[in-house]
Amino acid sequence: MTPLLELRDLVVAYRSAAGVTHAVDQVSLDVARGETLALVGESGSGKTSLGRAVLRLVPTTSGTVRFDGSDVLALREDALRAFRRRAQVVFQDPNASLDPRMRVGDIVREGIEIHALASPEQAELRVARLLEEVGLTPSDASRHPHEFSGGERQRIAIARALAVEPEFLVLDEAVSALDLLVRAQVLDLLARLQAARGLTYLFIAHDLAVVERIATRVAVMHQGRVVECAPTAELFRAPQAPVTQALLAAIPRIDW
Repeated sequence: MTPLLELRDLVVAYRSAAGVTHAVDQVSLDVARGETLALVGESGSGKTSLGRAVLRLVPTTSGTVRFDGSDVLALREDALRAFRRRAQVVFQDPNASLDPRMRVGDIVREGIEIHALASPEQAELRVARLLEEVGLTPSDASRHPHEFSGGERQRIAIARALAVEPEFLVLDEAVSALDLLVRAQVLDLLARLQAARGLTYLFIAHDLAVVERIATRVAVMHQGRVVECAPTAELFRAPQAPVTQALLAAIPRIDW
């Protein structure tokens, strides 16, 4: 079966006065339909740059990104708009990604209106259903983001991403700013949404304890390169790369 997402020799380089930094360096990966590929690594390993390059939120230097067989880097205008409906992102910090001046209903409805997916009356119903689907209530549509907890704001961000009915989500440290209980609740929500909607996830994280709960496979990045990629259970049982072993060793353990 053809993967939903294919990366081949992807390079993302940033130029500065100090020279050229290769945030992503010759990365090749596949993501199958319906799976969760976790992309993990220490801060500065290049995982967020890779996730944003996949969505064309940052420019690529070389390499290819194919989504459902199409060359993402060659898409223009209408084709790019169509791709961005199929592939969405949930960022780490909902405080920064949600407009504080907008009501929640307007935030979730915005994508529906941009892509002309429903009449105004139908859009209202879709917003109400989306809020319920992520564990909020239709009445929350009239409130502003600052009136919600961090976990609730991230649910709003997830509802916004789902509003355009995507197939693929980049989850960029989407639970790392949440406390342990809320983190578990949002991970359970993501798993339910994936099962119900047939979603494919690129799950970016630095915490392997989080990854173990949700990922089908894990790719480990270090200094811009993928140094190890394996099914989750196999990687946890027998990590090969030193950086993977270090990340596993950093998981807190409680001895009773």
